[in-house]
Amino acid sequence: MEQSGSLVRALQVLEAVSVLGDGVTAKAVARRLGCPLPTVYRTLGTLVEQGYLVRLHAVRGYGLGYKVAELHRGLVAQVRPSAAVRGLLHEVHSAAGAAAYLAVLRDEVVVVAHVDLCADHPGRLGLRVGEPAPPHATALGRALLAGMDPAALTGIVGRGGLPAFTPRTVAHRSGLDRELHRVRSSGAAIAVEELHTGVAEIAVGRGSAAVGVAVRRADFTARRTELERAVREGADRIAEELSA
Repeated sequence: MEQSGSLVRALQVLEAVSVLGDGVTAKAVARRLGCPLPTVYRTLGTLVEQGYLVRLHAVRGYGLGYKVAELHRGLVAQVRPSAAVRGLLHEVHSAAGAAAYLAVLRDEVVVVAHVDLCADHPGRLGLRVGEPAPPHATALGRALLAGMDPAALTGIVGRGGLPAFTPRTVAHRSGLDRELHRVRSSGAAIAVEELHTGVAEIAVGRGSAAVGVAVRRADFTARRTELERAVREGADRIAEELSA
């Protein structure tokens, strides 16, 4: 039990340093976590020894260590699709004239597996590879939720909740259920200004993967037909490649 408690405390300290930023002091971490200062000092020391934190002498505080970056690179490598799939997503990007996203279900979490963008078509969703996508507030997430059985859907919604990112976010279960019914009927998921104001997206799910694009809200209505065509065709081709 003591080992388990120490592990949990170490993770809490790591998260606190991540939130509080470079130069955070042991006292600030102790206040945030409500832990005794000597306990926090011991935990900080262990995390520094293992490379998960660094002692920043110039500012007399702590910061995230470089092993954290190694962990993130490992996660990105694990979710990254094959070169063939990345090539197909690039074709979606080119056909749609918009940043293209591939999301996958990873242990019932919607995770961004790849993003194809360029200077002319930036990633307006602000989601990076390896990061979870809010399933209720993104077209990518809804495209995957729509194919789930009720028990799995309830589990995901219960785990993450339905936080409102903008005034337009569907942040209640009944509204989400209506949106998912629309997705099942039309085959495509749409989210307009639900994750970020001024951004609209459309996505199509195929099994445990979804393909989508994001554009400026002002461009979405006029371009919806061509965007949907590019996403549907891309999702079909990527699904074939993934199944192979």
